[in-house]
Amino acid sequence: MKRIIIMLLIACSAITTMSADPTAAPQKKPANVIATLNAIIQKFGMNEGQIFSVNRNPNTGIMESSTKIVPFSCPTNDVKNDDVLNAVSINFQKEEPLSYQFQHIQPGSNENIYLMVIDNDGKSNNVRIRSNKRQEMWMMCTKNPENPQLRDAYAVTWELSEDKQKTVGTVYMITSLRPDVYVKNLETSKKTFKIEGRVDANIKDSLYNIYIANTAEELENIGDDDYVACVPVINKRFEWQTELDHPVVGRLRCIFPDGELCSAWINLDFVPGETYRITVHNGYYDEDQDYERRVGRQSGKSLLNERQSRGIDDVVVDDVVADDVAIDTIPGYSDPVTPRQSSKWEPTPEQMMQIEAKGMALKANMDAIKATYASLETYFKMKSLTGTDLIFAQITKLNKELDAKFQDFIKYLKGLDVPPTEIVEKNKAIGEVHKEILKFYTEQNQGFTEMYKEVGVLTKAAQKTQKYINGLTEKYLKEMSKAVMGAK
Repeated sequence: MKRIIIMLLIACSAITTMSADPTAAPQKKPANVIATLNAIIQKFGMNEGQIFSVNRNPNTGIMESSTKIVPFSCPTNDVKNDDVLNAVSINFQKEEPLSYQFQHIQPGSNENIYLMVIDNDGKSNNVRIRSNKRQEMWMMCTKNPENPQLRDAYAVTWELSEDKQKTVGTVYMITSLRPDVYVKNLETSKKTFKIEGRVDANIKDSLYNIYIANTAEELENIGDDDYVACVPVINKRFEWQTELDHPVVGRLRCIFPDGELCSAWINLDFVPGETYRITVHNGYYDEDQDYERRVGRQSGKSLLNERQSRGIDDVVVDDVVADDVAIDTIPGYSDPVTPRQSSKWEPTPEQMMQIEAKGMALKANMDAIKATYASLETYFKMKSLTGTDLIFAQITKLNKELDAKFQDFIKYLKGLDVPPTEIVEKNKAIGEVHKEILKFYTEQNQGFTEMYKEVGVLTKAAQKTQKYINGLTEKYLKEMSKAVMGAK
């Protein structure tokens, strides 16, 4: 069975990572509105009071924000004046479907309008667009075609001068961060609780179960199988986050490579807007002491009556203790494992050929998925993913094929006839297969999360692919749990 596990690791060595920018639905510019506003500037624009600025990323040269504010004035009896202002009405209404926010206000309304402009540092500034009831205003906001994180705002206001001999107004063309995305991300960050973990090179932890309860009493009575997430360790790191409306309590518990739950665990407060960091060493761990001071027992805000790490009953963390909190070594956790005696059973040459063939088919499929993600890089650099729907459709198709091949592989392994003494080893091998495939889907999920964090929106095709990957991840989490329990 060890040879089966080795072949599995070879087959699943192509773990996919995605550090790409997210994509957005194709967006057209309101070309007629832009042309109309530029015509006003060209014919009637005034030099006095103009504002013009552009900010570009120094590394990529890509525009991050721009402002163009131009006052204008023209005689009320000028035919050109009537033509241009009529064009405003016609073209704004014509291209309204391209906007996600649209406003037209007639003279007589007391409503003043401000446009929120957010810079790249998150600072906001309100630009006053309409300031009095004599003004007529047209305004529309659209997603920027090159970068969905940005909003393009187009507006124009005008009114009759006091002597009614002139029409005076202002054209606004402003590109900045989308307030809806920024505010949404800000609100989300305030609700997000996150765990960031690392393990030493010599530690073999493979998974961590996450448990949540409302009170310490509920947490004490929680079952081993009542976890809310099972997080794999990838490249000696593990990470998990969730959205919380209020503080709760939780538990972090390791699963060893043989599928056994660790006899020790860590209980801590899960607090919205906070990040808990931990590093697991050989026989002890470093934890975020500042976290305890902010939200734990040391701050008096903890929902836990006492800090518990079972297997080392009720360790009390003293305020003056060093960052390294020692715990008793758990037998069999970090001690050298006594080699098992060689199995008397080995797969037949025909069986081994099948195992190798199926394993290599899995690897080929994973390589194809990785290459397909890589084909998106050109679009990411251009900040425009128009035309990528077929790529995401291909990623979905390849993952469907991988799922089918994996199920076939598991079915074959389960069907192998082994002596009773080897059944446990066989089940462990099947558990290892599930862990590796879960890592693969987890990496893809994490990639989509990074996409959303950076841009905030995905195309419908990308969302469909993400939803499918999420479904596979949940599916294999459940299957892995069954496999792990079956290997005991």
